[in-house]
Amino acid sequence: MSRIEPYQIAVPQADLDDLRERLDRTRFPEDETVDGWVQGVPLSRMKDLVAYWRDGYDWRACEDLLNRHGQYRTTIDGLDVHFMHVRSRHENALPLVLTHGWPGSILEFLDVIEPLTDPESHGGSANEAFHLIIPSLPGYGFSGRPAEAGWGVERIARAWAELVSRLGYDRFVAQGGDWGSAVTIQLGRLAPDGLLGIHLNMLSARPATLDEELDPDEVKAVEKLDHFQNVESAYARLQATRPQTLGYLLADAPAGQAAWIYEKFQRWSDCNGDPETIFSRDRMLDNITLYWLTNTGASSARLYFESMGSFRPITVDLPVGLSIFPKEIIQAPRKWAESVFSNIVYWNEPDRGGHFAAFEQPELFVNELRTCFARMR
Repeated sequence: MSRIEPYQIAVPQADLDDLRERLDRTRFPEDETVDGWVQGVPLSRMKDLVAYWRDGYDWRACEDLLNRHGQYRTTIDGLDVHFMHVRSRHENALPLVLTHGWPGSILEFLDVIEPLTDPESHGGSANEAFHLIIPSLPGYGFSGRPAEAGWGVERIARAWAELVSRLGYDRFVAQGGDWGSAVTIQLGRLAPDGLLGIHLNMLSARPATLDEELDPDEVKAVEKLDHFQNVESAYARLQATRPQTLGYLLADAPAGQAAWIYEKFQRWSDCNGDPETIFSRDRMLDNITLYWLTNTGASSARLYFESMGSFRPITVDLPVGLSIFPKEIIQAPRKWAESVFSNIVYWNEPDRGGHFAAFEQPELFVNELRTCFARMR
């Protein structure tokens, strides 16, 4: 079925009541044995977050915000795909697919929607306008949860190409970070009719062999990759190998789901060690609550099971732009990027920002996309 249907979020009040009751019964562990976030979320921070989630947070405000934008669902390759479709008032605007990653969601892009669709009201010009297509990955948010194996990034990329076609666009560009980067790279590899080029804010690329004499950018990249593999990547190995086992915790304990995501906001953002200097509690809890209410802890983790091996260099010959934010968890120097992308038309290294670029630094993110895609229009 190729029909596209409008969609409105209306979470039953019983689900919100159940969440509050579960938070009331949270059983916390003892204090960490070291200071700070070295062992994970500190107990005092977790208790504060849970207390605010239970007594101060309002999901309905987030629900209303999402419902103000054009939300839709359609069935592609047997799976329901939820997406926002926000058209610019400028008819010649360039269609742009924005793809989120884990532990993010479509919520990452809320602050960039108006600047991208209505640039004249946000420091830009009419010829920089975009029509936005912002899908929820399969198994995430209000998209369907795959009931069979096989929904990896290659299949998702094909689904996104079909989605663009169903919306009637004959030319478009695509952007992504984290899993969105992997999906967008696959789109670039597929090069469906009308795709003009792609932009990435995370690139996982490493040459098959490294020269004995590394330049300074390569040394920095190797050190960062080694740190990620040795210190930060346990979550990924667990989600890639045992998503079902992990899913029982994430489906049953809201505090567990919150901690699983809250820690990543701290570790991966450009926040000087405190995520609340970048994100408000409400914005973090919007994202956490979306995972909880849709019960997608396990299904989102399964993307690691499906596609962990897809974070590897893949040749793309279409125009490619890259924005390398300073606190990104994995960074590849331009030399490595050029080994897989034959047509890099834009490269920039902003002075601030981390893994959640659009969420952390929406103005910088918008400027990166405007500048990059000006070279592909």
